[in-house]
Amino acid sequence: MSLFSWKLHGDGRSVKAGEVIAPDERLSWPLTTGIGLQHIVAMFGATFIVPIITGFPPATTLFFSAISTMIFLLITRNKVPSYLGSSFAFISPIIAAASGGSLSTACFGILCTGVLLALVGLLVMKVGTGWINKLMPPVVTGVIVALIGFNLAPEALKSFAASPLTATITFLVILLVQSLSKGMLGRLSILVGVVVGYAFAAVTGEIDFSSVADKAWVGLPTFTLPHVEWTILPMFLPVVLVLIAENIGHVKSVATMTGKNLDGSIGRALFSDGIGTALAGLGGGSGTTTYAENIGVMAATKVYSTAAYWVAGCGALVLSLCPKFGQVVSLIPSGVLGGVCILLYGMIGMLGVRIWVENRVDFSKPINILTTAVPMVLAISNFAISFGGSVETNVGISGMFIASNNFVNGEGVLFSAPADAITLGAIAISSVVALVIYHLVYALQKARGFDIDNSPAADVTAEASSAPPEKD
Repeated sequence: MSLFSWKLHGDGRSVKAGEVIAPDERLSWPLTTGIGLQHIVAMFGATFIVPIITGFPPATTLFFSAISTMIFLLITRNKVPSYLGSSFAFISPIIAAASGGSLSTACFGILCTGVLLALVGLLVMKVGTGWINKLMPPVVTGVIVALIGFNLAPEALKSFAASPLTATITFLVILLVQSLSKGMLGRLSILVGVVVGYAFAAVTGEIDFSSVADKAWVGLPTFTLPHVEWTILPMFLPVVLVLIAENIGHVKSVATMTGKNLDGSIGRALFSDGIGTALAGLGGGSGTTTYAENIGVMAATKVYSTAAYWVAGCGALVLSLCPKFGQVVSLIPSGVLGGVCILLYGMIGMLGVRIWVENRVDFSKPINILTTAVPMVLAISNFAISFGGSVETNVGISGMFIASNNFVNGEGVLFSAPADAITLGAIAISSVVALVIYHLVYALQKARGFDIDNSPAADVTAEASSAPPEKD
């Protein structure tokens, strides 16, 4: 059967109670198109927020998001329904890299992260995922996801302070929509909040639309080539750990909902997301990941057809080729972002907590407390380490030092490092510390004969299905 052939489910117009539309099935094309458009709406808010926060061109990010989604569907052979949107895990390293260099430098970090993820995917295709479960048990995965969100807290505060009234209105709209709405509208609360906040900012004169008139209705997005800067890699490469966890979690979730064992597709999912992220880095787009927002659409509609995702990918590609639309989006003011991010960054942090809860991580065990407590403090306080060069800081230490993000007169006072120094940011340090502490304590307790049969190393996410994996 052709890769682009989907079986028509029933009469193509309805889904009976208890039934689902499998990835290799579809409804009628008008209905499939409508569901595909819902997927565009579902991913839109989050996918655009990342480039707005980091300074990347929104249209370029949307372009690579669409291309990456189609590549993902091709490589996974239409077995795993997924949209690849902007990954929030890249926000912190991009901001750090751009502040000390340029967006092209950040693009190099994204490119290298994508390449590493693709290599991990190839390894998983060869040997399976067992080694990932041992390297990153849920207690480690959870803390890495959590610390990325909480590390961004100062950025949310900075945006909020730029226009407190606009930020408050944006936040309250999100809060009310998410609390009072059911179904799809509730899932689009962030997008609704951004639209209302944007409209308020426009009415109050916070936005200058003069630049929109100069943009064409149709045209290619702005592309940026990466600038090689090896010293920024320690800030980016730990993001791979988050992307691995997100991809595996996505495949497991889809498997649970469809009743199919998709473990055989995990390697392809990781590889294709790596390719998509690498391409984004080559052209100036944000790194990608599988999107939980679109799982919500599938859960609501019971339609898991990959045909709908092809519609979404093609639709997003068309939108990315409208420079005027991209310029309107790029004008979202800081106050709106502040209202969104003060919630969004907290939600990212709480996703890590959710991983702990769902995997029943026992925090009465010292190994789990140590693994989570130290990295979280390092991340929230924004600790960093710099190697090499001559550095002058407020603590009078040069060469190699540790500094924290102290707030003085409302501004963050950070250490300064020379161009030839290698700086490890808080995300990199915290991720490495989490891995080292867990495996060190685990080895020590095992050597001492402690009962570790029920340790987090044995915890894995719930089995998606008792059925054998589908042939890849």
